[in-house]
Amino acid sequence: MAHLLELRSRLLRVVVGVLVLFIPMSFFAKQIYSLLAEPMLKLLPAGSSMIATEVASPFFAPIKLSAVVAFALAMPWTLWQVWSFVAPGLYKSEKRLVAPLMASSTLLFYAGISFAYFFVLPTVFHFMVTVAPQGVAVMTDISKYLDFVLTIFIAFGLAFETPVALVLIVKTGFVTPKQLSANRQYVLVGAFVVGAIFTPPDIVSQIMLAVPVYLLFELGIIAARILVPESAAVDEQREQG
Repeated sequence: MAHLLELRSRLLRVVVGVLVLFIPMSFFAKQIYSLLAEPMLKLLPAGSSMIATEVASPFFAPIKLSAVVAFALAMPWTLWQVWSFVAPGLYKSEKRLVAPLMASSTLLFYAGISFAYFFVLPTVFHFMVTVAPQGVAVMTDISKYLDFVLTIFIAFGLAFETPVALVLIVKTGFVTPKQLSANRQYVLVGAFVVGAIFTPPDIVSQIMLAVPVYLLFELGIIAARILVPESAAVDEQREQG
């Protein structure tokens, strides 16, 4: 019962933290949406604009975006509440590892979103506009545009978490850095498969997702060797066995 009460307390603090950011941001929902739409609006022909095909879209789309942005900005606070809840049950060595992993996971998630906004979206939208048949006016619905952009953000945000995920699975003993290194070729193919799924069917945008994923995979191997030094001993035991 004590653990459940503590969990409820932490969840309530997470909700309050998100609301503290969402309430003031809701007053600037239109400006926030305009900022999100800027990569697309820059590429539309003169006189073109986005459209709203549903009656409530002009209101709900910006509000939905404000809620998502508030949740993303509250991520450090959310992770701190998670850390505070699980910390009492961790060993001292695990506590030393979890803190930097949580900090790095937050920074990597933000880095993935920033990379998508400043580099990927302009490339993707340029491709979409240029392949439109002659006589077809490109006028994107604001709700569908929001869903598409959020999908891209989540895909790149999670993809940039690759180093953290590798450190965690090495820490659990499921694999070792040496085993990860031996399967580089499969990871490279998988990175391009992921790029093909989450990006439009052009080679440029696929590469823009696949290359960072593979580079982060290599970075994760290096981080695992540094943060989980006991994994080297496991490799030696398996070689001797």
